[in-house]
Amino acid sequence: MPVLRENVLFGMGNPLLDICAVVDKDFLDKYGLKPNDQILAEDKHKEMFEELVKKFNVEYHAGGSTQNSVKVAQWMIESPYKAATFFGCIGTDKFGAILKKKTEEAHVDAHYYEQSDEPTGTCAACITGDNRSLVAHLAAANCYNKEKHLDLEKNWKLVEKAKVYYIA
Repeated sequence: MPVLRENVLFGMGNPLLDICAVVDKDFLDKYGLKPNDQILAEDKHKEMFEELVKKFNVEYHAGGSTQNSVKVAQWMIESPYKAATFFGCIGTDKFGAILKKKTEEAHVDAHYYEQSDEPTGTCAACITGDNRSLVAHLAAANCYNKEKHLDLEKNWKLVEKAKVYYIA
């Protein structure tokens, strides 16, 4: 069996902080959400993420489809830690700090491009019974700057070090 090493898998995509909570029907109604729906956040949802944190018992998870895939691959690999590398863009805010912590806990070697124009991307997972309504606010995830991040020598070396790439 081949020996794995750090940074053998490279992923790049839209990182989101998943904010998961069991909510009530009134919360769904307030924001015009339907059970088992998946939508992009609109202006009417901007306050929802902070309200979710203040009003309900939440769990945070490093999310976004590519980051989820890289995270699961790292979990399956187990050791060495940081076999999986991830690039994406986050904000310089509290949700960005939480996302960095959650990615570190998953043993993924995340190198985020951090900017202050947009907040960290989030996805509210509003759970009611057996249903979940997902509301994604991409925000900073849409602000990746290749020249200021990917083109840096230290980051490009991680791209070159990888053997498997997943970019979505």
